[in-house]
Amino acid sequence: MTASSPSFKSPRAHAPTTTTPSTRIISSAQPYRTLVTAFLIWKAVLFAIALGSTLVGDAYDTSADLLVHGGVEAATTGQQRAQQPLGLSGGLVSRFASWDAIYFLSSAKRGYIYEQEWAFGAGLPIVVRGILQGARHVGIAPPAEGGVLPEAVIGVTVANTAHFLSVIVLFRLGQVVWRDRTLSLVAALLHIVSPAGMFLTAPYMESSYAFLAFTGYLLFALSSQAESRALTRDVYLVLAGIFFGLATAFRSNGILNGIPFAWEVLRHLPNLPHKPFDTIRRLVALGIGGICVALGSIIPQAIAYGQFCSGASGVDPRPWCEAYLPSIFTFVQEHYWNVGFLRYWTISNLPLFLLATPMLAILVRSGVEQPTSARQPVIAAKPVESAQLTSLIQSAAAAQVVLAVLAIAMYHVQIITRISSGYPLWYWWVAGSLIRGEKVGGYIVKFMVLYALIQGVLFTSFLPPA
Repeated sequence: MTASSPSFKSPRAHAPTTTTPSTRIISSAQPYRTLVTAFLIWKAVLFAIALGSTLVGDAYDTSADLLVHGGVEAATTGQQRAQQPLGLSGGLVSRFASWDAIYFLSSAKRGYIYEQEWAFGAGLPIVVRGILQGARHVGIAPPAEGGVLPEAVIGVTVANTAHFLSVIVLFRLGQVVWRDRTLSLVAALLHIVSPAGMFLTAPYMESSYAFLAFTGYLLFALSSQAESRALTRDVYLVLAGIFFGLATAFRSNGILNGIPFAWEVLRHLPNLPHKPFDTIRRLVALGIGGICVALGSIIPQAIAYGQFCSGASGVDPRPWCEAYLPSIFTFVQEHYWNVGFLRYWTISNLPLFLLATPMLAILVRSGVEQPTSARQPVIAAKPVESAQLTSLIQSAAAAQVVLAVLAIAMYHVQIITRISSGYPLWYWWVAGSLIRGEKVGGYIVKFMVLYALIQGVLFTSFLPPA
C-alpha cells in the first residue's frame, strides 16, 4: 500500500473530551484485575441462578438428571433414577447439562454412535474425553461407569475456563487492533456479560469457540505487525488458520472465519506483477491458513463418511452418501432439525424472530458502521500495517453480517444470541458507543444483562428459548 492508503483509527475517535464516571473508573483500574473481578462476580450470579433452580424443584424435563446419574441408557430410555439422589452438587451440575449439552456429554462418554449426533461439533466431546482419560490414567478420576457426572463437571470447567481465556484474548486483540486500552477493556467486559449467558457457563461449544476464534483474529492481527519479517508474518497467518480451523471443529459457523483469508488474497492479487516473490509467498501462507479453516469442517465429515458410507458399519449407506458433496452435517440438520432455507419462517416461530431481532440488529448495524468509521485520514506511522488492520476489520464485519443473514434465512434464529458471542467486532462497536456516551450503548448493555439473566432462569429449568 502507498502512503495514500486509509489509516486505522479507534472507534472512539469522535468521542467527547470528557468521559463518564464509569469510564474513568475502568480506565484507571488495573485491567486484568478488573476483568478477573467482573468475571467472578458474573459467574457467581449465573451459578446462583442455577442453584436457585435446583431448590425450586425438578426441571420441566428430567433427561439431564437421568443422564448425569443413570447414564446414557437411562436418559434415552426414560428409566427411573437409581435410589441414590443426585444431591445438591449433582443437581447443580445437571442443570448445566440441559438441552444440547446432553448430546455433548453423551458423545464425550462413548463417542458418536447415532447419526443425529453429528449435527454437533466434535471439539468439546474430544476435549472432555481426553481430559478424563488422562485423569483416569493417573488415578484421579472415577472409572467410566454409570452416569456422566465426571464428563459434566469437566465440561463446565472447560466452558468457564475457555470463557475467561476468551475475555483475556479479546482484551489483547483490542489493544493490537485499536491501540486503545480503555476501548479494549470495555469490549472484554461486554464479552463477560454477553447475551449468550448460561451457554458460556454450561458444557456448550460457545466459550471454546470464542477463545479459539479470538486467538485466530489475534494472530491474524499480529501478522500485520510483522510485515518486515516475512517468515514471522507467514507463520502468524498459518497459525491463525489453525486456530480458526479448531474453532470450526467446535462450531460449524467457524467456517466464516475463512473470510479474512479470502479478503487478503483479493487485496494482494493486484500486487503480483509488481512484487511477484513476496506476493506469491504471502498468497501461499494465506492459502494454507484458509485450508486449515476448512479442515475443521472437512475432517469430521470425512470421518462420518467412513463410518456411514463405506459399508464398514454393516448397514446400508445413508441417503446423504450419494450426494455430489456428501455432508452428514447438512443432512442431519435438515432431516432431524428441519433446518433449511426459510423453513423456520412460520407464524409459530414469530416470537423467536422477535427475541433474536435485537442481536441481529446489533450485528448488522455494527458490521455496516464500524468499517466505515475506521477509514480516517492518514496519520499512522506504518500505513501498510494500518491498511492491513483496516482490511481485517472489514472482513470481520463481513463475517458477522453474513452470520446474521444466515441466521435469518437458514438457522433456528434464536441461537444468534449465543453464536454471536464469538465475533469481536460488535463488542468494539458497543464499547465505542459507551465511551462516546451514546444512549444506544447503554440500551444494548441493559438488553445483554437482562436477556442473559432471564435466559439463565429458563435454561436451568429446561424451558425455551434455547
